[in-house]
Amino acid sequence: MPASLRRQQSEGSACGRKDDLPCGDGLECKHPAGKRLSKGVCQCRQNYKVCGSDGKTYGNVCRLKAVSRKALQRGLTAVTQAHKGPCDVATVTGPLHPNSPRYKFNFIADVVEKIAPAVVHIELSIRHPLFGRNVALSSGSGFIVSETGLIVTNAHVVTSTAPVSGRQQLKVQLQNGDVYEATIKDIDKKSDIATIKVNPQRRLPVLLLGHSAELRPGEFVVAIGSPFTLQNTVTTGIVSTAQRDGKELGIRDSDMDYVQTDAIINYGNSGGPLVNLDGEVIGINTLKVTAGISFAIPSDRITRFLNESLSKKVRERLIRRVYHWPKPQSVVSDTEEKGIIKRFIGIRMLTITPALVEELKQHSPDFPDIISGIYVHEVVPNSPAQQGGIRGGDIIVKLNGRPLMSTSDLQEALLEETGLLLEVRRGNDDLLFNIEPDVIMH
Repeated sequence: MPASLRRQQSEGSACGRKDDLPCGDGLECKHPAGKRLSKGVCQCRQNYKVCGSDGKTYGNVCRLKAVSRKALQRGLTAVTQAHKGPCDVATVTGPLHPNSPRYKFNFIADVVEKIAPAVVHIELSIRHPLFGRNVALSSGSGFIVSETGLIVTNAHVVTSTAPVSGRQQLKVQLQNGDVYEATIKDIDKKSDIATIKVNPQRRLPVLLLGHSAELRPGEFVVAIGSPFTLQNTVTTGIVSTAQRDGKELGIRDSDMDYVQTDAIINYGNSGGPLVNLDGEVIGINTLKVTAGISFAIPSDRITRFLNESLSKKVRERLIRRVYHWPKPQSVVSDTEEKGIIKRFIGIRMLTITPALVEELKQHSPDFPDIISGIYVHEVVPNSPAQQGGIRGGDIIVKLNGRPLMSTSDLQEALLEETGLLLEVRRGNDDLLFNIEPDVIMH
């Protein structure tokens, strides 16, 4: 049966559970706060009164569309939206009247209304071998780029370095409450970009990629995602710098410039879109250094990744067709060969540089005068670092008595040393922490 003819839930119907039908066009599945996977109710995304072309006031756009569909089925004229607000508004100062400031100048709300249906929540979990239940490894956001279910996100959202074994499961929840299992299609850990795929029952809303090269400092941007599993949380800001060199951030072997913004990016925003006022994606929300300093992977880099991914798949299909090669069963990268031991402490970090210190001091004048070390901008929950006392905002200045000059110093130490004595500057205090890394076998 074509996707367009499949049965769908109407407004007010139950949704979000395994056997529930998807909500109909223009509806989304609303869940109780903090309970994304519990029973929800199909509600209209645009929940305000509208005036129809037939002169009648409708409770929301969805009810108007339902009447319009019935009219078309009977061979009558379709009912369209004349304006927001009831038809009998007598003054021009009503909150939803076309001439009211709220109606005319809420451009951020207009952008969010346009892009939100294509933003998804992503959760990576594993079946616990002892308790027989799924344990979350990571979560974040993503956005749909094809109607058939291709989704772009950060690589770190869909991979885990936690020392666990077992079958991992990747799930995606759409704004309307539909939940799908997803598979990883392509991944670039160096650039921190990945694509995953779901198999939807109908065509999905998509976001278009803009041109990040055209960004200007001071331009308004909107970041949207699902931090801490809260659906479609929105933050706004401006572009602080359109091209911030990754090496300035201490990102090892970086060949990419980042979009710097003061829009707040939280843990669960990772992988979600940063968009301009036209609703075009101009970056992937990637990391927050401190309040007012966040970074996004530029959309031009995403476009390049998608084009290279497509070209690679076309070449693989051509080679298999010409040489009759079978599809590869599995691929193990050079850095993930069996038998290699890796150690994990659970922090995301940046090398202290003069440029980074200058940025941090602008937002926090009390930031210490440090010339070298590692800035901890995020600590993974329940990781060895968190359990050992490390916090976001800490500055690691020494490792086992040796000064730290860059993030690569810590990365190299994790290859060889089993115990880490970290000297940390926190505000005006110098603290010592013993951290025992978790061991990961590949």
